[in-house]
Amino acid sequence: MQYPETQSLGISEILSTYLKGFYTLLKPRLSFLVAFSSAFGYVLGFSGGSINWMVLTFLAFGGFLVSGSAVTINQIIEVEHDKKMDRTKNRPLPTGMISKNEAILFAIITGIAGLGLLLVFTNLLTTLLSLLSLLLYSFVYTPLKRVGPIAVFAGAIPGALPPLLGWVAATNGFSVEAWIIFGIQFIWQFPHFWAIAWVADEDYKKAGFKLLPSGGQKDLNTAIQIMIYTLFLIPLGLLPTLFGITGVTSALVATICGVLFLSQTFYLMKECSKEAALKIMFGSFLYLPIVQVAYLLDKI
Repeated sequence: MQYPETQSLGISEILSTYLKGFYTLLKPRLSFLVAFSSAFGYVLGFSGGSINWMVLTFLAFGGFLVSGSAVTINQIIEVEHDKKMDRTKNRPLPTGMISKNEAILFAIITGIAGLGLLLVFTNLLTTLLSLLSLLLYSFVYTPLKRVGPIAVFAGAIPGALPPLLGWVAATNGFSVEAWIIFGIQFIWQFPHFWAIAWVADEDYKKAGFKLLPSGGQKDLNTAIQIMIYTLFLIPLGLLPTLFGITGVTSALVATICGVLFLSQTFYLMKECSKEAALKIMFGSFLYLPIVQVAYLLDKI
């Protein structure tokens, strides 16, 4: 199918638009976050000698491709639902820029390439964790979005695996420290997901997505649950220091960020408004990278 906007363009412009469509399928911002979180876990888990930059590079790139494959499968499964929502109706599949069969082939290629790079440059356990993440996101989290808020729990697992698989790539095994960095990113996703679901609630309802807790209501009970999960981030943020992964400076940064993040949830509890949820959503976007960078700088 030819994308309508390309009918009056030349071959080079059509090719550029076509390639842009495939790049958009990867959801690059989300996939870059996965790549960064994987690299973050690798650096935190690495001990002794110099960091193997080749392994780190291909770990991040492999994680990016596996994430791109997972989100492409997500869009293939949800293409009819995406057509109903304002925020997704202009994606490559709903518009016909990319056909469903092309997207399936793209997902297979990126998935195999990503897993292959991880197998060659890291280890089998890291590769299996990445495969598990892809399967959980694509075939568990995606269909559960129309079932209920259990989808957020299911989605939080693959969402928190990147730093864990980075640690495993560096150490070839699990440890308490590995589960700590997994736990921080796991808990962070609840206020993050629910804030997005609150802001996009009307759009989500068009597609039948049910992600909010408390019976799917934008009410005080939902706001309290967001607050509770955000509250847990404060003590969790101290654990890397307590277990000797990082130093005191990052603990201070994590605590300040956690308190500021938590303060936004009190405003949501008071107002129960879309504007308050929007503040939490943007706060979640800032919290995780700032804290992870602080841990990295403290480690280095």
